[in-house]
Amino acid sequence: MFEDVPDLTAIALLIGGALLGVSCMLSRLTTRFGVPIALIFLVIGMLAGSDGPGRIPFERYDLAYIFGTLALVVILYAGGFNTSLARVRGAFLPASVLATFGVVGIAGLTAAGARFLGLAWKEALLVGAIMSSTDAAAVFAVLQGVPLRRRVGLTLELESGLNDPVAVILTTAATLHLLHPADVHLPLLGAIAYQLVLGAAAGIGAGLIGQMLLRITQPATTALVPAMSLAIALVTYGGATKLGGSGFLAVYLAGIVVGNGRVRQRRNLARVQESIAWLAQVLMFLMLGLLIFPKQLPRVAITGTALALWLAFVARPVVVSLCLIPFRFSLREVVYISWVGLRGAVPIILATMPVLQAPGQSPELQDTLNAFDLVFFVVVVSAIIPGATVRWATRALGLADQPKK
Repeated sequence: MFEDVPDLTAIALLIGGALLGVSCMLSRLTTRFGVPIALIFLVIGMLAGSDGPGRIPFERYDLAYIFGTLALVVILYAGGFNTSLARVRGAFLPASVLATFGVVGIAGLTAAGARFLGLAWKEALLVGAIMSSTDAAAVFAVLQGVPLRRRVGLTLELESGLNDPVAVILTTAATLHLLHPADVHLPLLGAIAYQLVLGAAAGIGAGLIGQMLLRITQPATTALVPAMSLAIALVTYGGATKLGGSGFLAVYLAGIVVGNGRVRQRRNLARVQESIAWLAQVLMFLMLGLLIFPKQLPRVAITGTALALWLAFVARPVVVSLCLIPFRFSLREVVYISWVGLRGAVPIILATMPVLQAPGQSPELQDTLNAFDLVFFVVVVSAIIPGATVRWATRALGLADQPKK
């Protein structure tokens, strides 16, 4: 048995390295053809999976949830670290409204669309909750290098970093409602407020402590400074979550606080963290792609396409327009923010939560809890519409940031 371990290890590393290398080389397509990078990684993972040419068997939703959460922690922390507080002041309030009331509104309208397409109300509410938030990894990647007006770009980035907590709470509530409809008496608004406040407090507190640690500690080598910063991110997420707060919000705010403090080797630290975040993003989307069985996608193709179009053309524009009324955005800016509501890893990871609760349930309830294929299809369509049109939309709406002469 032991004699097989070195051989299996070599094969695993060979396949993993090949997938990683191909993904990195094809990432250039994102700038040349406007193809969202998430879609490339997902497709490569899907082709390598059980139904694809790669024939790699993988159906571990628990591992996907664990690793996906870890990757999102790294991505959110790096995104917060590179966010300047001086620049976000004009975008923080509108982004916060979109990340809270906007997520609830989008969840409701998406559920209504899913119900119209034939899903039962309980299943429609679950799908609406899962699809309610934008994805930080997708937004950060697609907007990178786009010469977009600062306030518009920051609003989209902050929204994507802040809106995961509400989507997690809504997905948890919808899952519990399916499993124990008679026992769920969830004061939803109170739960959202509690997790947001506690998560924000934990994130700011951890960020201040992280600032101090990075300033006063002297590791044996400077190469350990990024490891120290990553440790701060992991402890922040784990601590905030165990206390009952939002770990995603905490780690994003901790990144902002640490990144805006006086820390040693800040520029080098930012570069290393960005590299780690990209690696996490590549591996996360590859793993999520492995979970997909292409043969199962045709049965959700019509519903998934219709739901993605409903989300892009109705649900998000209506909710975003209402949320941004008090903030004096121009019509073109509102249209753009409505259009660039990118979905990515977050909905796919959230879709694993009800799947993990399915074992032991009745076959009918298992089918209801497993919305994974439908969510994946909506994400893929959303990566093309509107994901592939972001640069075109920036030019068409005249929102390119003109450099000062």
